[in-house]
Amino acid sequence: MPPPDPKAAIRDQALALGFDVVGFAPAALGPQAKENLRGYLEQDYHGDMGWMAETEARRAEPTVLWPEAKSVIVVALNYGPSRDPLELLGHTERANVSVYARNKDYHDILKKRVKAVARWLHREYDAGVKVFVDTAPVMEKPLAARAGVGWQGKHTNLVSREAGSWFFLGEIFTTLALTPDQAETDHCGSCRRCLNACPTDAFPAPYRIDARRCISYLTIEHKGHIAREFRKPMGNRIYGCDDCLAVCPWNKFAEPTGEEAFLPRAELTAPRLRDLALLDDASFRQVFSGSPVKRIGRDRFVRNVLIAIGNSGAAKSHLKVVESLLGDPSPLVRAMAVWALRQLCGKGDVAILRDEHAARESDPAVVAEWSAES
Repeated sequence: MPPPDPKAAIRDQALALGFDVVGFAPAALGPQAKENLRGYLEQDYHGDMGWMAETEARRAEPTVLWPEAKSVIVVALNYGPSRDPLELLGHTERANVSVYARNKDYHDILKKRVKAVARWLHREYDAGVKVFVDTAPVMEKPLAARAGVGWQGKHTNLVSREAGSWFFLGEIFTTLALTPDQAETDHCGSCRRCLNACPTDAFPAPYRIDARRCISYLTIEHKGHIAREFRKPMGNRIYGCDDCLAVCPWNKFAEPTGEEAFLPRAELTAPRLRDLALLDDASFRQVFSGSPVKRIGRDRFVRNVLIAIGNSGAAKSHLKVVESLLGDPSPLVRAMAVWALRQLCGKGDVAILRDEHAARESDPAVVAEWSAES
């Protein structure tokens, strides 16, 4: 016979499998979440992420994604750092990789556990289940708020009074009708630390984010050349940005993760920029095997690294590396190599290299970098 209390049994099973927080929500989103999504898309805040607009109907209503769904079980897994990730911003010759990407790809770790809970649920209650971990059109943060896991802060990320903001989310849609948990209320108050901390002013208003200005979007999702106005504010952030999370006062309650797969690999804790810039495609794939960083590819990655090198102020240790990339096969890399060169060298040295390389250049974006004044 199945356990008499489905919610208690499900929660116990999820916690036993290593999840830190479990919540229950109806398979529905309120009108405010739909309105927020519509406004986000109408303002083009999603940038290059066209799939968000293409899947709007399914994203805005869980039962459009799966009509049989009655409840959503939201699980959270802590990946909290043991040290303040902002400390590394002062070490300009080192690369700053977002905390979540310093080891294994969380999708693999999380989905395996969510599937284990879902299989148990199906076996115990003969319930239909579907599992989602950040790769389907699911508005997981509003659902998590409805499930009582936390609330969406002014930076639009989820915040928990017990666990702060350092956690991954997964969802199980089920045909089982479960009593929803009490939705969490907003506890940001008058605090604006996350908004004020953003290096690129990506928040047009509290609870609104313009992804086109967000360093996480620019370094991970954006496939083209990064606009000049954002390069210097990027500093040494080469993959993602943790600033708005790191300054949140609710993180005083966060605990460092105990998950071995989320502990930072030594080579990604504070890697040297010059070493990363020298990676070719094969070595990039080798270094980032099993890492979420791998999905952006070597060219976009080195593009980001070159921007950080341009911001390092360390011409002596980086100049030869930058010069070697002026003839790289990728225009993304060549353009940022030119930009980094301009940041590190005087006009005379730039002019010599321009005479050598610019005449052979055919890509308009790279030509524009050679022609720029600074």
